[in-house]
Amino acid sequence: MKNRQRATRLVAAVAMTLACLAPVAATPGPAQAAVPGVAKTYSTLMYRSLTADATMAKLRSTLTAQKSDQRKRDSEAVKAQKANVAAQTRLTTVTAGHKSVHERLKSAERALSDAKNALARQSKQRPRSTAAIARAKRAVTAATTTRDTRRTRLHQAAAVLRTAKKDAAAARSALSTATSAATRSAGAVAQTQRRIDTAGTAAGYATQAAALSRTVVDETRRVFTAADTTSVYGTTVHKNVAFAFKRMVDDARADGIVISGGGFRTKERQIELRKINGCPDVWTAPASSCRVPTAIPGRSLHELGLAVDVTSGGSTLTRKSKAFAWMKANAAEYGFVNLPSEAWHWSITGG
Repeated sequence: MKNRQRATRLVAAVAMTLACLAPVAATPGPAQAAVPGVAKTYSTLMYRSLTADATMAKLRSTLTAQKSDQRKRDSEAVKAQKANVAAQTRLTTVTAGHKSVHERLKSAERALSDAKNALARQSKQRPRSTAAIARAKRAVTAATTTRDTRRTRLHQAAAVLRTAKKDAAAARSALSTATSAATRSAGAVAQTQRRIDTAGTAAGYATQAAALSRTVVDETRRVFTAADTTSVYGTTVHKNVAFAFKRMVDDARADGIVISGGGFRTKERQIELRKINGCPDVWTAPASSCRVPTAIPGRSLHELGLAVDVTSGGSTLTRKSKAFAWMKANAAEYGFVNLPSEAWHWSITGG
């Protein structure tokens, strides 16, 4: 039964979350409860208890996806690091090449200057040597060609250097982006793992809620109004137990057990029932003195919407019924406890 419920919770996780957000009859959630203090805490604990398995499954699924993403991001960071090293190495090489070409150009420019000076000196010498002047002119022409060639190479080297600088900058940026993504991914994995490690269990939350149930009754009784109730499949209960009651009805139905019942009733209706059930005195006679046990007005948990007289198939529960057997085995998981003297009466305290 409990394994089936866990499976049901996984499938219905999204639906359950939506049920907690909209104040619509038959889809209540803990956030709807109007009663403050311990009653809200109780409601929250029961909600966590009944969604703990689905929450854990979602966290584990999220962790699996995050670890996969982390591996991808780490791989991308490694590739980006390699690409950055390659780009920076190439930039160093290209920078050195550019410097070498620039130095050779400067050397060619000095050679050209020397050739021009030599031509000028030769032109001034007397007697004038036509052959020497011709040789000096050829030297200037050759030096000019060399200078122009190296100037072209420098322009080419400068273009290569600009590209290398651009590539190196892009590689540094890509590495920074990849490293940041890997860091964020690792952080997300760590955060989800912490949530898994510190998450409470369904049983633990249910135990905490049960320990508060009597205090919940006392607090609720002091501030209760009918506006604090809601309808779940036609049964009116307090909003603080509505989510748990709905889950119980749904899970029972999934097991082939159809349950419903009478929940909230007014103090006036409680008085009527005391009279109908032949209580010796409406205000003082114990419940057991009535033909059908009926609490003194002001004491019944029905007047707070915290108790339900459960029926199945239109009939009141008996201890021999399948519905009672199901309730006995599972109702505590939803925060409902049986009053031993009344097979049909279930409340958050068993009172």
